[in-house]
Amino acid sequence: MVEITLKKGKEKAALQRHPWVFSGALEKVKGKPEDGDVVKVFAFDHEFLAYGYFNSNSRVAVRLLEWDETQTIDISWYKNRLKQAIASRQFILNKQTNTCRLVFSEADFLPGLIVDQYADFLSLQILSSGIEKVKAEIVEILKNELNPKGIFDKSDATARTHEGLPIENGLLWGENPPEFLEVKENGIIYHINIAEGQKSGFYCDQRDNRHILASYTKGKKVLDCFSYSGGFSLNSLANGAVSVTSVDSSGLAVETLKQNVALNKFDVNRVTAIQSDVNKQLRAFKDSGELFDVIVLDPPKYAPSRSALDRAARAYKDLNRLGMLLLEKGGLLATFSCSGAVDIETFKQIIAWAALDAGKEVQIIKQFCQPEDHPVRISFPEGEYLKGLLLRVL
Repeated sequence: MVEITLKKGKEKAALQRHPWVFSGALEKVKGKPEDGDVVKVFAFDHEFLAYGYFNSNSRVAVRLLEWDETQTIDISWYKNRLKQAIASRQFILNKQTNTCRLVFSEADFLPGLIVDQYADFLSLQILSSGIEKVKAEIVEILKNELNPKGIFDKSDATARTHEGLPIENGLLWGENPPEFLEVKENGIIYHINIAEGQKSGFYCDQRDNRHILASYTKGKKVLDCFSYSGGFSLNSLANGAVSVTSVDSSGLAVETLKQNVALNKFDVNRVTAIQSDVNKQLRAFKDSGELFDVIVLDPPKYAPSRSALDRAARAYKDLNRLGMLLLEKGGLLATFSCSGAVDIETFKQIIAWAALDAGKEVQIIKQFCQPEDHPVRISFPEGEYLKGLLLRVL
C-alpha cells in the first residue's frame, strides 16, 4: 500500500479525526498511487494516522475513512459501514414516511457516498474517486441488504469534476424508476423524478422543518419560494393554510407541484403555482402591494465555497430584505441557507443587515437544522450545511 507522509505539524486535524487532508500538507508520497486508491497516511515522525482515498486532482488530496491500523479496507469493511449507516435510519421509515437518506458521506465514514431511499428505489451520488472505484461492490451490498426494485446513479454534481470524474446519470441495477415515483413523507404523498430532479431527486433534508413550519400556517396566506416539488406548500395546505403561492424557476418543479397537490386531494383553488425567477417575482409582488402572512425562502446553495461568501452574503441579504417587505405586520419568515460556507452566526448577521435595509424589527423565534438522517460528526463540522431561522417581522 502506498504510504503518504505529512509535513511536520500538519497531523493535528487527522489526529482529531477530521477527514480531509489538503494537498499542501503532503510531505512525501512513497509509491505511485492512482486516483481513488486507498493509502496509509503517516505523521512526519512516521506515526500512523489513518487510511484514506488519494486523489491527485483535488485540493483535498486524501479523504480519510479509517483510523484503526488493524482494519483492512475490503468488501467486509464496506459492508459493515453500510449496514451501520442503514440500521441507524430505520426508525425514520414507517407508514407515514418511506423516504430518507441512508448514507451521508463523511458523517458515515464513507467520504463521497450519498445514498437516498425513495420507496422501493435507491438513488446514489458518488462524489469521490475512492467510492467510484468500489461502485460495483457498493451496489452489490445495497442490493443484498435492501432488495430494492432498482438502484439509480445520480452522480451528476459538478463536485465530481474536482476529483477528475465524469458526470454519470443512469441505471446501475434493476428497474428504472418511473418518471414520477410516488413517495410519502410525514403522511404527504409526492411524485418525484429521480433521473431529472435536483440533487438526488428530493430534498429529504427539510423533512422535519416542513412539519414544524406547517404548525404555524393554519388560516394563513403562505408564499413558498424556491418551492421545487412543493414540500413546504403541501405541508401548509395539509395544516389548513387559506392559500399557498408557490414560486420556482423550473417548469418541471411547477408541474410536479401541481401533480402533488392533486395526489393529496387538496383544493386546487387554494394554490397558485408560478414559474418565475424568485427575485423577479418578489419585486413584482412588492410593486403590486401584495402581502403574505408566512413566507418561506429556501434558495439553492449561494456559497459553494468560502471564496464565494461575500457574493452569497449580498444575495441572501437582498432576498431576505424583499421577503421582509412582503409580510403583514407580525408575519413569519422562514429563511434557510444550505451553503456549508455560511455558518449560523454569519447567517444571523446577514439577516440583521437585511432587517436594517428593510427598516424592520425582527425576532428570532426558532432555529432550524438538518434532520437525524443527515448527522454531523463532531470532528467534521463542515457536515452541518443546512441552517434556518423562523423570524417574526414586526
